[in-house]
Amino acid sequence: MGLKKNDIMRQVQALGYSQKDSREIVEALMEIIKSSLESGEDILISGFGKLCVKEKAPRRGRNPATGEGLALEARRVVTFRSSGKLRERINREDVFVMIHFMTAIKTFANIKDVT
Repeated sequence: MGLKKNDIMRQVQALGYSQKDSREIVEALMEIIKSSLESGEDILISGFGKLCVKEKAPRRGRNPATGEGLALEARRVVTFRSSGKLRERINREDVFVMIHFMTAIKTFANIKDVT
């Protein structure tokens, strides 16, 4: 299972806040995010990403269990687009593996040239 709200509260508490203050900080942040999204506002967090509210048009669908057709109403959904910095951090391991691979190839090539 992924990171839970309780885990975030513990990490805030590790910064020196009391358990009560940590809970209040995380709850306040979550409420700000929820109310902003509810009102249709996008949320941009530099270095992290952007939460966007998108309007979905009504469409035809079907019940996968019965195959029965049905009409899906218009709705709003929240999407997330990660920042370039976050994508870079997530994929950093691949970069390190590639660097080590290239270094090994260069080292091997240098050894081979010497013999």
